[in-house]
Amino acid sequence: MPKSSFPNTKSCIAGAVLALGASMASAQEFQTVEIAHAGPTSGGIAHIGKDTENGVRLAIDELNTQNLVIGGKKIKFELKAEDDGGDPRQATAVAQKLCDAKVAGVVGHLQSGTTIPASSIYSKCGIPQITASATNPDLTKPGYKTTFRLIANDNALGAALAIFASDALKLKKVAIIDDRTAYGQGLADVFKATARQKGMEVVDEEFTTDKATDFMTILTNIKSKKPDAIFFGGLDAQAGPMLRQMEQLGLANVRFFGGDALCTEKLPELSSRAASLKNVVCATGGASLQKMQGGAEWKKRYDAKFPGQFQIYSPYAYDATFVLVDAMKRANSVDPKVYLPFIGKTQYKGVTANIAFTSRGELTKPAVTLYTYKDNLRAAMN
Repeated sequence: MPKSSFPNTKSCIAGAVLALGASMASAQEFQTVEIAHAGPTSGGIAHIGKDTENGVRLAIDELNTQNLVIGGKKIKFELKAEDDGGDPRQATAVAQKLCDAKVAGVVGHLQSGTTIPASSIYSKCGIPQITASATNPDLTKPGYKTTFRLIANDNALGAALAIFASDALKLKKVAIIDDRTAYGQGLADVFKATARQKGMEVVDEEFTTDKATDFMTILTNIKSKKPDAIFFGGLDAQAGPMLRQMEQLGLANVRFFGGDALCTEKLPELSSRAASLKNVVCATGGASLQKMQGGAEWKKRYDAKFPGQFQIYSPYAYDATFVLVDAMKRANSVDPKVYLPFIGKTQYKGVTANIAFTSRGELTKPAVTLYTYKDNLRAAMN
């Protein structure tokens, strides 16, 4: 063979080195960014926690199709999902674990009783936290710069329910039950105060837990006071059996009020479709899915990925994830210390609403929607 037909060994080696260097440089351009979800994915309200986690998962999947470049690097987002079991102690352990893992941001927790203690830990380690569901006003009172809420708080929910009971339904006497959690007790306190301001009589106050299933004694005591309505500050896992037992005790025609945590798609199933379900009036923070500016199209995408799993908070968890990433994009950094101040300046058009925050991390324009149940399906009243 002619000499020129032999490959130039030095050229080949040099080319290989250059290709390897280019490959390594290309690999270095990618950065994995973890966004965490924390909430109860086991236990009695696992269906609600899983729905919220699904919202984050859907957002991350869609964000990864955008091929975002932040700080000069191609970003791949990953979900770090943690189960807090709905328990405050477990929630603080989860929060510390996420701090130690140096996640970029957290969507969670679900309940006020878990979100409030976890928020102080996120504040200490400087990780932004957006809850899509916790409604106790005490969450934002400490003024942590890392804490944000993407839903109306109990001051709005409890007051809206009491005003509706008095003004629209003309009810005079109400009994109140709460589950002694930060969420349930806080919501009940707001409802009670507003009901009394509206001239309603609180004829009985009873207490239970967020693990109870037998309410016969409590309901029997309430029945003797002949209320027009019962307000329950608690979760759908307790509201369901409570509605069944109300029917058994002849209380099926008594109105039943509650907040967002019992206002789920699963409540008819949990109540065994009791006749008392038709008298439920519940409030959620935010517009109904049908009235959300991106709700209908978003729901199609959610159902395609998670058929039959929708409950209530997943659109807010989805938006919370995009709010975190929107702040990263504007800051041109995925470092929490750098992009955190940009969250407070958010002006984001989300699925749920146009999102902006007060200096305390509350929504500037929170909405409230009242629901009832017709033909065993949740239906918006406004």
